[in-house]
Amino acid sequence: MKALAIAATGVRRLLRDRSNIFFVFMLPMMLILVLGASFGSGAFDSRVGVVSPDSGELAQDLVGRMGELDAVALSEWENRDGAVLAVERGRLEAAVIIPDDYHTALLAGDEVTIEFVARPDASAQAIRNAIESVVVEQGSLLRAAALAGDFTDVSSAEALEVAGEVAGGARSLTVETEAVGEISPFQSMGQFELGAYSQLLLFVFLTSMTGSTALIETRRLGIASRMLASPTPVRTILFGEALARLGVALVQGLFIMLGSSLVFGVRWGDPLGAATIFLVFALGASGTAMLMGSLLRNEQQAGGIGVMLGIGLGAFGGAMVPLTVMEMFSPTLYRIAHITPHAWGIEAFETLILHGGTIADILPELGVLTAFAIVVYTLGAWRLRVTLTRS
Repeated sequence: MKALAIAATGVRRLLRDRSNIFFVFMLPMMLILVLGASFGSGAFDSRVGVVSPDSGELAQDLVGRMGELDAVALSEWENRDGAVLAVERGRLEAAVIIPDDYHTALLAGDEVTIEFVARPDASAQAIRNAIESVVVEQGSLLRAAALAGDFTDVSSAEALEVAGEVAGGARSLTVETEAVGEISPFQSMGQFELGAYSQLLLFVFLTSMTGSTALIETRRLGIASRMLASPTPVRTILFGEALARLGVALVQGLFIMLGSSLVFGVRWGDPLGAATIFLVFALGASGTAMLMGSLLRNEQQAGGIGVMLGIGLGAFGGAMVPLTVMEMFSPTLYRIAHITPHAWGIEAFETLILHGGTIADILPELGVLTAFAIVVYTLGAWRLRVTLTRS
């Protein structure tokens, strides 16, 4: 019971520090959002707003054609200013403004200008090409109707209706595409998955490293000495401190995993496999924190070295640059990256998420992570015992 009380005290100290609310919980979720929105490889629709004050048939037909485009999420807006402001603020990738006399002007044979508004980025041209394709498609029907009107006595509306019926029943050119070569498995990954599992491992390890300051503070303030003066065995203190470090990692990791699943729809693959990866990685991270807390002398050292070690190992282990990129450009660096627990955790998650694997498929990765946790916990417990009994 005393060990559990020590562990609960360590977790409460984490939650009572208001700065941790942002750095431990909010910041990882924000980075998952930013990484997914910027580099997510999952399929998502470009947000396009349309302003169409004209209720005429041709205007509605054009809006309907744009709504049928693949990879376009169309939304209707009341006025031009609101749609343009949404593009400026990033709520829309593009906006299309249709004139209020679109239908009548086209039937009269007048020239009509459709306004396209987008930010100057890589996706703007692709969206514009898609919008232009439906405009050209509708324009071909108008030209056919105009030609029919020149040779017959039917009205423009009747000629347009006949042209539409003929176009609908005519055979069209079809293009078949076939992917050759090896397709990257990341193309099947959801938009936020890559950022979710990489940031999970990065922040759980980073928080554990910086959280070693709590263990140093316990020694410096004499709390550990007072516990030893009471009828509390050393092994109970060691077990309690180990549980405290693990509890901090579990609280943060569970928040990231559950939060990303609920907010961003992240799929973690086989639940048993994902939970096991996280647990053994958290054991390794908390064991490393315990070892650091027993070796370093003050909180300043632990804070600086912890941040450097947490970010450095995370970046080196593939939490910032995908391991597949390392393997492609530097196989040597890819092999060296596997001295970090992050690389093994990332590969295990990729097996579950990208390849639909189960816990049986990640046994080698789990074995390495478990061995790492045993080593660092053994060293940490031994060193902490030496430190406590000497002080």
